[in-house]
Amino acid sequence: MDSSAPRPVDLLRGALLHDGRLVDVAISGDTVAEVAPAGTLRGSVDGTLDLAGRLLLTAPAEPHAHLDKALSADAIRPPLGDLGAAIASWSAHATTMTVDEIADRARTAALTMLAAGTTAVRSHVDVLSGRRSVDDAPAPVESAVRGAQALVRVRDELAGLMDLELVALAGPLAPDHHVEAVLACGVDLVGGAPHLAEDPLADVDRLLALADRHGVGVDLHTDENLDGPVTLDHFARAVSARRDPGTDGRTWTAGHCVRLGTLGPERRAEVVADVAAADLGIVTLPITNLYLQGWQHPVSTPRGLTAIQALTAAGVRVAAGADNVRDPFNPVGRSDALETASLLVTAGHVTPDQAYAMVSDTARSVMGLPAAGPVPGRRADLLAIAATSVTDAVANAPADRIVLSRGRLVARTEVRTTVAATAAPVPA
Repeated sequence: MDSSAPRPVDLLRGALLHDGRLVDVAISGDTVAEVAPAGTLRGSVDGTLDLAGRLLLTAPAEPHAHLDKALSADAIRPPLGDLGAAIASWSAHATTMTVDEIADRARTAALTMLAAGTTAVRSHVDVLSGRRSVDDAPAPVESAVRGAQALVRVRDELAGLMDLELVALAGPLAPDHHVEAVLACGVDLVGGAPHLAEDPLADVDRLLALADRHGVGVDLHTDENLDGPVTLDHFARAVSARRDPGTDGRTWTAGHCVRLGTLGPERRAEVVADVAAADLGIVTLPITNLYLQGWQHPVSTPRGLTAIQALTAAGVRVAAGADNVRDPFNPVGRSDALETASLLVTAGHVTPDQAYAMVSDTARSVMGLPAAGPVPGRRADLLAIAATSVTDAVANAPADRIVLSRGRLVARTEVRTTVAATAAPVPA
């Protein structure tokens, strides 16, 4: 992968919009300034980029990544299995990792996302407490913060290219002082996985209290199971109690929410109502949860997705992400939001346009980022792709892409395809 300095762009010429219009797009700094019919706007020589009819979209945003785990599968060689097996494989490997090794994998994964069009990433990073049971002594603080130190380093290195936000993933056995040490490294949000705790509701309350003490937002792995405890409604009601309209700048997010997808209609409606009242952002993660869930159900295997239709019908913001990429929790993955969008169409029964919105506009909203896209006044985080429509882009995922972050060209992939000519017909 070659590299060069980000290039400021003040005019995109010949862009195809999703509604079929061919336009020019003027950019001022990091903001879209004007959209006009193709051939009517002028830009500087160095700042003009000819899109030659490529489809211009809001750049994807990844609302739920694990950059500290990414690309570790080849080193770990984990067995196939469910969430418990993945946790066991990862926990054993995590004791051996250095800050440099974590940073190298995370950097590679983040830049792969950027090349595919993703300009903003929220990544969870494990609080490496070293505890597998309540009887285990916690690891030293300097060991617990290895992942945080690595990802903060990568965030700072890539600040000129993409937005990277970090979440402290505190397992139920991670002591509070470890979580606070990770936050002190520069991690942005509090996270965790309360459904894995002996008392899930108490762990939700613990993590919210930690966030309150530090004045930061919360992004929890929530009910990542098909038939376990339900904590989502408790989390939502706790968020509602903390909301202070006009002054609350914190983001509140629940990822996975698989259990909601298996609840009966009445119970599901109750939980969805609580989520809607709290304006809690939801992130569904098709590729990883389709892999992790359902191993115990070889017949009529359920899908590991949340209740997308019920949530969206209630006005809840439902974003989508890739979650894990080539690690014990998911052995595959391309670090491409179009892969996530395609799976949403297949397994989530949404339209291609809805699916792309879930990995772009809605993802940005859930992450608390300013709106982006080819609309005047929006952030110039843009993806130009060699496609004729959103459906074409989601279906074919063309590799030919041009990526702008804050009005600067940060990635470009050009593709040449050669196909052998057919044989000339033989005269009769």
